[in-house]
Amino acid sequence: MAPRAYWKGTLKLSLVSCPVVLYPATTAAEKTRFHMINRETGNRLKQQMVDAETGDVVESDQKGRGYELRKGKYVEIEPEELEAVQIESNHTIDIESFVPSEEIDQRYLNHPYYIAPDGKAAADAFAVIRDAMKDQDRVALAKIVLTNREHIIAIEPLGKGLLGTTLRFPYELRDEDQFFDDIKSPKITKDMVELAGHILHTKAAHFDPGEFKDEYENALKALVKRKASGKKIELPKPEERPSNVVSLMDALKQSLKGRGGKKTAAKSHARRATGRQRSARKTHRATARHRKAG
Repeated sequence: MAPRAYWKGTLKLSLVSCPVVLYPATTAAEKTRFHMINRETGNRLKQQMVDAETGDVVESDQKGRGYELRKGKYVEIEPEELEAVQIESNHTIDIESFVPSEEIDQRYLNHPYYIAPDGKAAADAFAVIRDAMKDQDRVALAKIVLTNREHIIAIEPLGKGLLGTTLRFPYELRDEDQFFDDIKSPKITKDMVELAGHILHTKAAHFDPGEFKDEYENALKALVKRKASGKKIELPKPEERPSNVVSLMDALKQSLKGRGGKKTAAKSHARRATGRQRSARKTHRATARHRKAG
């Protein structure tokens, strides 16, 4: 059964348009979740809103929205006043521009969505827009209204469909200077950088999310399964932290020794290559002398 669409509307590129649907590209359905329960009855608990000052339970018809002007002082905003500033969705993704993907700062990336054509009649126009983007190797920028909020969405080809990723606005990002200004700039020797570079080289790989394992999630599932079967849960002993302090250079050298197998293999490969080069040079010199003597 096809998943339910999160949003339906029209993808528009100038005068070319086609009906599309959006599906969330991520899910938390597989994550282990816990509920608050009453230890005595085993029943699930439900939360109630209470007045922070009086402690009285507040009924739903007494709940409102307020903006804190100063500590403890709120201005109440009525639902109809909120509606006056809400942006009405025209259910259109109108592509405004195309930019190189490398120009999009990854800090702006927010929520990903899969975009697919809505019905067979939309397939042709959808394919034209998708394939044109593939040829130009650019990312489309457009506006979309989701849950009464306007978002900028970056759209790029993904397989047979499109990937749309909502972007954060500049005011949502913190300035990195407030976190990085106090970082010192010590003098690092060239040898240290080269050693670190060797470590990086031994760990070189390709991005493969299939290799990522959520160890904590697996442990939670095992815990629940073991507890449900009536087995005893034994707490692990805390690991002892190493107390020996080594210098940065020693740590780099020991890190390389820890990769001994690969390092030895690399040296062995280098020796074999050098041996072949020497043998080739000897053969070349011998052939040259033979020709000269002839």
